[in-house]
Amino acid sequence: MRTTAFLLLVAFGGLASAQNIDWPKVNDELLRHYQALIRIDTTDPPGNESKAVDYIRKVFDAEGIPVIVAAKDPARGNLIARLKGNGSKRPILLMGHTDTVQVDASKWKFPPFSAMRDGGYVYGRGALDNKWQVAAGMMTMLLLKRGGVALDRDVIFAAEAGEEAATEPGIEHLIAEHWKDIDAEVCLAESGSVVRNNGRDRYALVQTGEKQPNGARMVARGPSGHGSRPMRTSAVLHLSQAIEKVALWDPPMRFNDTTRTYFEKLASIGTPEEAERYNGLFNPAKAASSREYLAEHEPGRYSMLHTSISPDIISGGFQINVIPSQAEATLDIRSLPDENMPAFYDMMRKVINDPAVEIIPESKNGRPGAPPSPIDSEVYRAIEAANRKIYQVPTIPTMSTAATDMAFLRAKGIACYGVGPAIEDDDAAKGFAAHSDQERLREESLYKFMEFQWDVLTSVAMSKK
Repeated sequence: MRTTAFLLLVAFGGLASAQNIDWPKVNDELLRHYQALIRIDTTDPPGNESKAVDYIRKVFDAEGIPVIVAAKDPARGNLIARLKGNGSKRPILLMGHTDTVQVDASKWKFPPFSAMRDGGYVYGRGALDNKWQVAAGMMTMLLLKRGGVALDRDVIFAAEAGEEAATEPGIEHLIAEHWKDIDAEVCLAESGSVVRNNGRDRYALVQTGEKQPNGARMVARGPSGHGSRPMRTSAVLHLSQAIEKVALWDPPMRFNDTTRTYFEKLASIGTPEEAERYNGLFNPAKAASSREYLAEHEPGRYSMLHTSISPDIISGGFQINVIPSQAEATLDIRSLPDENMPAFYDMMRKVINDPAVEIIPESKNGRPGAPPSPIDSEVYRAIEAANRKIYQVPTIPTMSTAATDMAFLRAKGIACYGVGPAIEDDDAAKGFAAHSDQERLREESLYKFMEFQWDVLTSVAMSKK
């Protein structure tokens, strides 16, 4: 009886600790870690993510949280921490990357590594991409450890290197050399957000899939000659015609569970005009006009409908009076997760319909393709519930048109969900987006995300016995 009573006391004590959080006190500490991480210059290249790892390790060491430092390159370390559960469920992984893109400091109002607080915002490189998530992951582990929260599943935290420009020392090294340390049923990482408009939270986006980066070169060839005698066989002319054809091509539209639900839910919460437009995508008689509107006015959403092509680099010629014999364009191709790329290149060739132009496929990077994560899982339902509780908004799954390191985990069978803080929908237009010259995050958004993640995690990982 005494043993049973003791176990019940431990269990209920953990439950109480998980539910009775002093959030103002937590927020103060969370902000300190967030600012400290921003102040560590981890621009990639060169990265130097081990500086951030050293900071996190010291915090965890002081709390008795065991860590593994995994480094293919000593300067580019990754950190893995794990709190053990009873094993009745498979682990959950919280992942954030410590590297950032580079900066042009002359264009910043505040120094990019100052973590300056101004007007309720924190400014700095990495403020949005992705040090808020690293800080929130740290704080989650600290709360679990301090509260002695009983867990049904292990909770793993990974601060990874190299997401922005070099996946080899980061996620690829973790999968190759430390897979047993990060293997999990599910992962929460970046690429989601709560969309705010006019100071009001509208809906939450959860990234459940992403397009796969591919690439190709279009090479046009023709006879060279004197620039004073223009020729219809000019390589530059043939290339420019081919660029126009592929840039204006409307490739076949195809939905998956994520994108179908995305547009259905957008229609359900939008204006009558938006509802008609998004629902029109599913109506064969209206789909073409809906796609054309998106192509002109909402290119991000248009890109979700199919494999996309963007001609981004054009080169050819070497002298003003010489017609070159060769010209080429580099294409950024973002494919649907299940796209048959050889067949897609064949369709491109038919669209171009010019024997003078050759398509040469080239892999853009090594991120693998993988099907979207399920939107009917325990964790996805917990995300929906937390968004209703913390933000009072509906949840909409989305497929990212860009790339994240979750692609590697999905390819290994881990269900991944990209979540994120609340961001004003016009911040990007004002120049405050990730990778912009004035990257920033509202302090309140950081705090509310922390509550959201805690709610999700305790819902799916805390022992209820």
